[in-house]
Amino acid sequence: MKKFFKIIGGLLIAILFVGTFVFLYRKSQPQETVYDICQVDTATIKRVTIVTGTIEPRNEVAIKPQISGIIAELYKEAGQIVKHGEVIAKVKVIPDMPTLNAAESRVRLAKMVLKQAETDFERAQKLFADQLIAAEEFEQAQLALKRQREELDNANDALQIAREGVSASTAAYSTTLIRSTIDGLILDIPVKVGNSVVMSNSFNDGTTIATVANMNDLIFRGHIDETEVERLVKGMDMNISIGAMPDRNFHARLEFIAPQVNKTSNSANQFEIRGAFENRHNTQIRSGYSANAEVLLEHLDGVPAVPESCVEFSGDSTFVHVLTSKPETRPQTFERRRVSTGLSDGVKIHIKKGLKKGERIRGNQQP
Repeated sequence: MKKFFKIIGGLLIAILFVGTFVFLYRKSQPQETVYDICQVDTATIKRVTIVTGTIEPRNEVAIKPQISGIIAELYKEAGQIVKHGEVIAKVKVIPDMPTLNAAESRVRLAKMVLKQAETDFERAQKLFADQLIAAEEFEQAQLALKRQREELDNANDALQIAREGVSASTAAYSTTLIRSTIDGLILDIPVKVGNSVVMSNSFNDGTTIATVANMNDLIFRGHIDETEVERLVKGMDMNISIGAMPDRNFHARLEFIAPQVNKTSNSANQFEIRGAFENRHNTQIRSGYSANAEVLLEHLDGVPAVPESCVEFSGDSTFVHVLTSKPETRPQTFERRRVSTGLSDGVKIHIKKGLKKGERIRGNQQP
């Protein structure tokens, strides 16, 4: 019985030894490398660039007052449509005391002079009736009376303007009523009733009462890198995608390329571009929407091309490995060949010289 177990044990050890030897032998043998095979074919290659920007109204106007004061009333709010000349707000004037005192003094003086002119006219009228003075003297007294009445009216208007910013005779041209200067949509009214406002002049930008824009005339505004700006031409088509509307595509036409770099950009040299936005869907577009513009820089149709991953780049030269054996033959054999390449879209690359349509080349190594 012991002899039987010894024989079995010896067989097991022999089997284990032989198995280990075979395993190590197979592991030491070089494995055959197999590659995917790609075929040279014709393709359409496009090179596009993506420009990030915003959708903005072409004409956006800041409405500012022509007189300083306090907002007394607001007649409109953001989101409403206004017409040219429509009143948006009313400003209450804060009287300037020296100006007010001067206007009041002018009224008092005009009243005194008018009273004297009336007395002189009555005296001249009696003398003229008695034929004691000539008609010329009577007419001069009459003209002086008219002048003083006109002066009193002007003095009263000046006083009313000093107090309220407008007079009855100039109500149609009132600067206390803030009116829209264009037809459009009110984007923002940054002031509230009771806020102080400053008039716009050559020394001060003034307080913005409202921002109005024509939302029927929009543009795409973005910036493009200096490495691509020279490929742009006015009139190029731009495919616009808006982040807030991922299911819709819009169109624009390039109309402006900045002649100088954008100096406010902190990144690489960027140039501003603008495109006329076309809202063919008649969709409500809000000012400031973020958007991306896809611009086609180059286009080749029906040219020999291969996957760019099949091309070997070595310095200034490019190579491919052309299959010299049959596709099903193992091991595979290849010939390294220099080629001339052109436009690439990141997936396929144009082969200018070195390959013919239908030739097979080495691709990626199979796992």
